[in-house]
Amino acid sequence: MTQLGYIAPEDLPSIELYMDQVTTFMDKYLSQNKRYEEDKTLTKTMINNYTKNNLLPPPEKKRYTKEHLILLIYLKNVVSINDIQIMLKPLIDHYFENPEAAHSLEEIYASLYKLEQRQHFRVENSIMKTFELSERDFPGADDQYIKNLNFLSLLGYDIYMKKIIDEMAAEQAKEQEQTNGKEKKIKEENKRKK
Repeated sequence: MTQLGYIAPEDLPSIELYMDQVTTFMDKYLSQNKRYEEDKTLTKTMINNYTKNNLLPPPEKKRYTKEHLILLIYLKNVVSINDIQIMLKPLIDHYFENPEAAHSLEEIYASLYKLEQRQHFRVENSIMKTFELSERDFPGADDQYIKNLNFLSLLGYDIYMKKIIDEMAAEQAKEQEQTNGKEKKIKEENKRKK
Protein backbone atom coordinates (compact mmCIF):
# COMPACT_ATOMS: atom_id res chain seq x y z
CA MET A 1 0.00 0.00 0.00
CA THR A 2 1.22 3.50 -0.79
CA GLN A 3 2.54 5.51 2.12
CA LEU A 4 1.01 8.97 2.32
CA GLY A 5 3.26 12.00 2.37
CA TYR A 6 3.37 13.73 5.72
CA ILE A 7 5.15 16.68 7.17
CA ALA A 8 6.73 15.79 10.50
CA PRO A 9 6.41 18.54 13.12
CA GLU A 10 10.20 18.87 13.26
CA ASP A 11 10.26 19.47 9.47
CA LEU A 12 8.11 22.59 9.73
CA PRO A 13 10.31 25.63 9.13
CA SER A 14 10.78 28.02 12.03
CA ILE A 15 11.13 30.98 9.70
CA GLU A 16 8.29 32.73 7.90
CA LEU A 17 7.81 31.90 4.22
CA TYR A 18 6.52 33.81 1.22
CA MET A 19 3.73 32.28 -0.87
CA ASP A 20 6.08 30.69 -3.46
CA GLN A 21 8.15 29.18 -0.68
CA VAL A 22 4.99 27.77 0.94
CA THR A 23 3.83 26.06 -2.26
CA THR A 24 7.34 24.68 -2.90
CA PHE A 25 7.61 23.42 0.69
CA MET A 26 4.19 21.71 0.58
CA ASP A 27 4.95 20.16 -2.81
CA LYS A 28 8.23 18.76 -1.50
CA TYR A 29 6.50 16.84 1.29
CA LEU A 30 3.00 16.17 -0.02
CA SER A 31 3.42 15.65 -3.78
CA GLN A 32 3.13 11.87 -3.43
CA ASN A 33 -0.46 12.38 -2.20
CA LYS A 34 -1.52 13.69 -5.62
CA ARG A 35 -3.92 11.48 -7.49
CA TYR A 36 -2.51 12.39 -10.92
CA GLU A 37 0.96 13.61 -11.82
CA GLU A 38 -0.40 16.85 -13.30
CA ASP A 39 -2.35 17.70 -10.10
CA LYS A 40 -1.03 20.50 -7.93
CA THR A 41 -0.35 19.89 -4.26
CA LEU A 42 -1.17 23.45 -3.28
CA THR A 43 -1.52 26.55 -5.44
CA LYS A 44 -1.49 30.27 -4.76
CA THR A 45 -5.17 30.34 -5.74
CA MET A 46 -6.01 27.66 -3.16
CA ILE A 47 -4.21 29.59 -0.44
CA ASN A 48 -5.92 32.84 -1.45
CA ASN A 49 -9.32 31.12 -1.46
CA TYR A 50 -8.70 29.65 1.99
CA THR A 51 -7.91 33.17 3.21
CA LYS A 52 -10.94 34.74 1.46
CA ASN A 53 -13.21 32.11 3.05
CA ASN A 54 -11.71 32.80 6.50
CA LEU A 55 -10.25 29.31 6.70
CA LEU A 56 -6.74 30.69 6.93
CA PRO A 57 -5.77 33.90 8.69
CA PRO A 58 -4.12 36.37 6.32
CA PRO A 59 -0.33 36.44 6.24
CA GLU A 60 1.56 39.23 7.93
CA LYS A 61 3.54 41.29 5.43
CA LYS A 62 2.98 38.53 2.84
CA ARG A 63 4.78 35.99 5.05
CA TYR A 64 3.30 32.75 6.37
CA THR A 65 4.20 31.42 9.81
CA LYS A 66 4.59 27.85 11.03
CA GLU A 67 1.02 28.10 12.30
CA HIS A 68 -0.20 29.03 8.81
CA LEU A 69 1.54 25.93 7.46
CA ILE A 70 -0.13 23.73 10.08
CA LEU A 71 -3.54 25.04 9.06
CA LEU A 72 -2.72 24.49 5.39
CA ILE A 73 -1.83 20.87 6.17
CA TYR A 74 -5.24 20.46 7.82
CA LEU A 75 -6.86 22.05 4.77
CA LYS A 76 -5.20 19.59 2.40
CA ASN A 77 -7.10 16.67 3.91
CA VAL A 78 -10.02 15.15 2.05
CA VAL A 79 -12.73 17.02 3.95
CA SER A 80 -15.33 19.29 2.33
CA ILE A 81 -14.74 23.05 2.47
CA ASN A 82 -17.87 23.46 4.64
CA ASP A 83 -16.66 20.86 7.14
CA ILE A 84 -13.23 22.48 7.13
CA GLN A 85 -14.83 25.81 8.06
CA ILE A 86 -16.79 24.21 10.89
CA MET A 87 -13.83 22.24 12.25
CA LEU A 88 -11.11 24.87 11.91
CA LYS A 89 -12.97 27.96 13.10
CA PRO A 90 -12.54 27.09 16.81
CA LEU A 91 -8.93 26.10 16.15
CA ILE A 92 -8.20 29.46 14.54
CA ASP A 93 -10.24 31.44 17.08
CA HIS A 94 -8.66 29.83 20.14
CA TYR A 95 -5.19 28.64 19.16
CA PHE A 96 -3.81 30.59 16.18
CA GLU A 97 -1.00 32.84 17.45
CA ASN A 98 -2.50 32.78 20.95
CA PRO A 99 0.21 32.46 23.60
CA GLU A 100 -2.47 32.23 26.31
CA ALA A 101 -4.09 29.11 24.83
CA ALA A 102 -3.90 25.89 26.83
CA HIS A 103 -2.01 24.26 23.94
CA SER A 104 -0.08 25.67 21.03
CA LEU A 105 -1.14 24.93 17.48
CA GLU A 106 2.23 23.24 17.09
CA GLU A 107 1.44 20.86 20.00
CA ILE A 108 -1.95 20.05 18.49
CA TYR A 109 -0.38 19.34 15.11
CA ALA A 110 2.35 17.16 16.63
CA SER A 111 -0.35 15.10 18.33
CA LEU A 112 -2.33 14.75 15.10
CA TYR A 113 0.83 13.77 13.23
CA LYS A 114 1.53 10.93 15.68
CA LEU A 115 -2.07 9.74 15.52
CA GLU A 116 -2.06 9.73 11.71
CA GLN A 117 1.16 7.73 11.65
CA ARG A 118 -0.41 5.07 13.88
CA GLN A 119 -3.70 5.20 12.01
CA HIS A 120 -2.03 4.49 8.65
CA PHE A 121 -1.12 0.97 9.76
CA ARG A 122 -4.61 0.36 11.18
CA VAL A 123 -6.21 1.46 7.92
CA GLU A 124 -3.81 -0.64 5.86
CA ASN A 125 -4.63 -3.69 8.02
CA SER A 126 -8.37 -2.99 7.70
CA ILE A 127 -8.11 -2.81 3.90
CA MET A 128 -6.22 -6.09 3.77
CA LYS A 129 -8.90 -7.76 5.92
CA THR A 130 -11.59 -6.30 3.64
CA PHE A 131 -9.78 -7.74 0.63
CA GLU A 132 -9.60 -11.18 2.27
CA LEU A 133 -13.29 -10.98 3.16
CA SER A 134 -14.22 -10.11 -0.43
CA GLU A 135 -12.42 -13.22 -1.69
CA ARG A 136 -14.04 -15.72 0.71
CA ASP A 137 -17.33 -16.45 -1.03
CA PHE A 138 -15.82 -16.83 -4.52
CA PRO A 139 -12.54 -18.73 -4.29
CA GLY A 140 -12.35 -19.69 -7.99
CA ALA A 141 -9.93 -17.98 -10.38
CA ASP A 142 -12.83 -17.29 -12.81
CA ASP A 143 -14.58 -15.21 -10.17
CA GLN A 144 -12.07 -12.32 -10.17
CA TYR A 145 -14.63 -9.77 -11.40
CA ILE A 146 -17.00 -10.69 -8.55
CA LYS A 147 -14.13 -10.55 -6.03
CA ASN A 148 -13.16 -7.07 -7.29
CA LEU A 149 -16.79 -5.93 -7.22
CA ASN A 150 -17.19 -7.19 -3.64
CA PHE A 151 -13.96 -5.51 -2.58
CA LEU A 152 -14.88 -2.16 -4.14
CA SER A 153 -18.39 -2.36 -2.69
CA LEU A 154 -17.04 -3.02 0.80
CA LEU A 155 -14.57 -0.13 0.46
CA GLY A 156 -17.40 2.11 -0.76
CA TYR A 157 -19.49 1.13 2.25
CA ASP A 158 -16.57 1.87 4.56
CA ILE A 159 -16.11 5.31 2.97
CA TYR A 160 -19.84 6.00 3.22
CA MET A 161 -19.93 5.13 6.93
CA LYS A 162 -16.87 7.27 7.64
CA LYS A 163 -18.46 10.16 5.74
CA ILE A 164 -21.60 9.85 7.90
CA ILE A 165 -19.45 9.89 11.05
CA ASP A 166 -17.48 12.87 9.71
CA GLU A 167 -20.71 14.77 9.07
CA MET A 168 -21.97 13.95 12.58
CA ALA A 169 -18.69 15.15 14.11
CA ALA A 170 -18.82 18.36 12.06
CA GLU A 171 -22.41 18.97 13.18
CA GLN A 172 -21.43 18.43 16.82
CA ALA A 173 -18.55 20.87 16.41
CA LYS A 174 -20.90 23.42 14.87
CA GLU A 175 -23.38 23.03 17.75
CA GLN A 176 -20.57 23.35 20.29
CA GLU A 177 -19.30 26.51 18.62
CA GLN A 178 -22.81 27.97 18.68
CA THR A 179 -23.14 27.09 22.38
CA ASN A 180 -19.76 28.64 23.10
CA GLY A 181 -20.79 31.78 21.19
CA LYS A 182 -24.00 32.08 23.21
CA GLU A 183 -22.12 31.60 26.49
CA LYS A 184 -19.59 34.24 25.45
CA LYS A 185 -22.38 36.74 24.65
CA ILE A 186 -24.02 36.11 28.05
CA LYS A 187 -20.70 36.68 29.84
CA GLU A 188 -20.12 39.90 27.89
CA GLU A 189 -23.64 41.13 28.70
CA ASN A 190 -23.14 40.33 32.38
CA LYS A 191 -19.85 42.28 32.39
CA ARG A 192 -21.58 45.29 30.82
CA LYS A 193 -24.36 45.18 33.43
CA LYS A 194 -21.80 45.40 36.23
